[in-house]
Amino acid sequence: MAKKQSNIVKQTLDLSNMPEPTPEQKARMDAVAAMPEDQISYKDAPYLPDAVWLKAAAELPSKKQQITLRLDAEVLEFFKHMGARYQSRINAVLLSYVKANKAQAGAK
Repeated sequence: MAKKQSNIVKQTLDLSNMPEPTPEQKARMDAVAAMPEDQISYKDAPYLPDAVWLKAAAELPSKKQQITLRLDAEVLEFFKHMGARYQSRINAVLLSYVKANKAQAGAK
């Protein structure tokens, strides 16, 4: 039996070893950096609120408890759209929120 061929290509980006931008990319970045803030268009950029808790923890606790949780359809679709392990990402965001609020409560 012939081996099934796949046209899927998987790549991993190493954030600690980013490729150097091309001279054209560098020129475009420099041009944007030199622009006044009010001239920069953010219409294609995703909305990213300035919430500390969105920086979800990379390491998740190994001890978890299974529950039933009701989420807004929009929230669930957002995380599912991000790909596999969406439940782990939801947990990471919630955990980061808890840590940020504990730190803020301790600062008061």
